[in-house]
Amino acid sequence: MILQGKRALVTGAGSGSGAAIARALAREGAEVVICGRRPEPLQALARDSALMQPQICDVTSERSVEEAFAAAGPLDIVIANAGISASAPLARTSLAEFQSQIDTNLLGTFLTFREAARHLPPRGWGRVIAIASTAAVKGYAYVAPYAASKHGVLGLVRSAALEYARKGVTFNALCPGFMDTEMTRRSIDRIVETTGRSAEEARASLASHSPQGRLIHPEDVARAVLWLCGPGSDAITGQAIPICGGETA
Repeated sequence: MILQGKRALVTGAGSGSGAAIARALAREGAEVVICGRRPEPLQALARDSALMQPQICDVTSERSVEEAFAAAGPLDIVIANAGISASAPLARTSLAEFQSQIDTNLLGTFLTFREAARHLPPRGWGRVIAIASTAAVKGYAYVAPYAASKHGVLGLVRSAALEYARKGVTFNALCPGFMDTEMTRRSIDRIVETTGRSAEEARASLASHSPQGRLIHPEDVARAVLWLCGPGSDAITGQAIPICGGETA
């Protein structure tokens, strides 16, 4: 097991890619602090492995993030996975809708990164990974707040990577396309509601962004996390790594 003796923290771990990442890290021997706002999904996930420890955390709250990291103790790996999305025409996007995505996706990543910087070893070995999106490197219609927040995440990653380049700690962003998760299923529901298309048609329209013609599996993202945490990854930092079946800008 390549992560035996390592300790990790994953935000947004209650479902989707966060849960898949937590399982993958635990299978490779890491102790994993699984964070989220809802206790029930965390407790259910923790039953999968004795190496998982649930911890309530709201990434939009500075105090909550600080308390979660304090409870976690020394860490080697931090995964900033928590995120939300919504879609609407720009002209009909309210300030509250914009702010909520900035708060969770961008502010939440900043607070997670800052605590990671405070809790990882000052020199030696550390891995900090943001689960961003292809929306971090390109635009999509009807999701301007989401794209803006994810572009900001990539800026955080690149800046932190330079700051910690000589300290043995790497910062990277994984950029999946549309994933087969609860978040995407909610997007499909919105498409159905606003366009009248069937769920199958809505799902196919999202899958069509990938040249492979499929939604990205959460396990695809989890395997990329293990790659970045595994042997030979020391020189990979400050990168936006696509997981999107060949989709380009």
